[in-house]
Amino acid sequence: MPGSANPEFLRRAIALATENVVGGKGGPFGAVVVHDGRIVGEGANAVTATNDPTAHAEVNAIRTAAKTLGTFTLAGCELYTSCEPCPMCLAAAYWARLDAIYYGACAVDAARAGFDDALLYAELSKPHRERRIPSQQLLGEEARASFAAWIASPNKVVY
Repeated sequence: MPGSANPEFLRRAIALATENVVGGKGGPFGAVVVHDGRIVGEGANAVTATNDPTAHAEVNAIRTAAKTLGTFTLAGCELYTSCEPCPMCLAAAYWARLDAIYYGACAVDAARAGFDDALLYAELSKPHRERRIPSQQLLGEEARASFAAWIASPNKVVY
C-alpha cells in the first residue's frame, strides 16, 4: 500500500459512523479522504436523511474532497472508511483514482448488521438478461454518436 496507514484517520471515520447512528442521522458508516497527512473530505451515510440511495459515506467523503481540492481526480489521496466499501463505493474510489483504501469492519460484519453486499456482487457477475433488474440495449447506433462527438472534441477533459 502506498504511504503508511494512520489509525487516527480510521478512528475518525469510525467516530463519524457511530455519531451518525447515535444522532439518528443514518446508517453506521463514516469515511474520510486524506491528502498529504490531512483530512480533505469526510462523510457519513446520509441515505435515509436525504432520500438519496447514493449518499454513502465514501461517496460523500469523495465528493467533499474533490470540491476541497478543486479536482475530479484524487490521485495522491487515501480513503479511510469504517467498513469495507460496497461495490458502488469501491467503484467511486477507482473512478476518483485514490491511492489506497483502509477500512475497519469487513463485508461480513456489515452483512450481520443487515447490510449485505453479496447480492450486488452476485448480480454483477450475471449476464444482463439474468439480473433481477432487467437491462436491454436500445438505440446503440444513435447513442454511439455521443462517443464520436467526444472523440472528435478538441475541448474534452480526459478522465
